[in-house]
Amino acid sequence: MATVFESLDELPGAVGTHLGYSDWLTIDQERIDLFAEATGDHQWIHVDAERAALGPFGSTIAHGYLTLSLTSMFLPALIEVRGISMGINYGTDKVRFPAP
Repeated sequence: MATVFESLDELPGAVGTHLGYSDWLTIDQERIDLFAEATGDHQWIHVDAERAALGPFGSTIAHGYLTLSLTSMFLPALIEVRGISMGINYGTDKVRFPAP
C-alpha cells in the first residue's frame, strides 16, 4: 500500500524515509531492444547476445536509463500525493549505475 501525503508540503519530511517495495519486474531482451530502438542506443552490451555473452557480465544488460525510466511505473505503488492535479518529471540528481 502506498504512503499517502496529503500535500506536496509533506514530501520534504519523508527524505531518508523507507517508503516500501514495489513488485518485481523482469526486464527482458524484448524490452531492452525496444528501448534501444526508441533511443538509438544500440551498444552491443545491450543488444548483441552473442558478443555480450563473452563480455564482462556474461549476457546483455539493460540500459541504465531504461531502468531509471521505469521509476514512473513503480512510484504509484509507493507514494500517493493528494491535492495535486498532475505530476511531471523534474529530473534527477546524483544518479549512478554502479552495477548491472
